[in-house]
Parts: sequence; structure tokens; C-alpha cells
Amino acid sequence: MWLPVLGLALGLIIGLIVPISMPQAYVQYMSVAVLAALDSVFGGARAGLEKKFDDVVFITGFFSNTLLAAGLAYIGERLGVALYTAAIFAFGVRLFQNLAIIRRHILKK
Repeated sequence: MWLPVLGLALGLIIGLIVPISMPQAYVQYMSVAVLAALDSVFGGARAGLEKKFDDVVFITGFFSNTLLAAGLAYIGERLGVALYTAAIFAFGVRLFQNLAIIRRHILKK
């Protein structure tokens, strides 16, 4: 469970320290990629609490979710269809589900 939390903390620290500004054209991709990454982190925390955490599954899920979300945003932009909303909806639902399960695990202890 410590690996997703460590990764999230490290990413937040790097994001706050490094002064990188995102061009407006990439904001859509970045927002979906951040949602996908957060989904992986919450999923990893959930798996850790359920004693099912696997480093390889977490790392591959993190990158595949992020790339899929960015790819959906790119294809949607090229087609003129807001495909990124599908990723936002899917990751948003999973985030809230994982958060609810994490909360229940913590409250049971």
C-alpha cells in the first residue's frame, strides 16, 4: 500500500516544485491523464488494503490507463467528438468506488 501513496506524494511534490506550465492545447489530455493516474493510485491503495497488491499490475495499469485516456482524448479531438468524457466518466466512477471501499476498510479497523 505504501507504493501508491509514495508515488502520489512524490508526484505532488515534483508538481509543486517544478515550474512547468502546460500549453492550453494539452490541458484536455493532461486532465484525463491525471484522472487515469489517480484511478490507478486509488486502485493500488484498495488492493493494498485487500492484501492483493502486485507491483507489476500496478505499474502496467498506471501506464496503460494513462495512455488509453490520452489516446481517447486525442482520437476524440481528431474526430471532433468529446471522447474524453467517456474516460472522465469511467475514471470518475471508479475513483469514487475505490474511495468508498478504502473508507470502509479503514473504518473496519
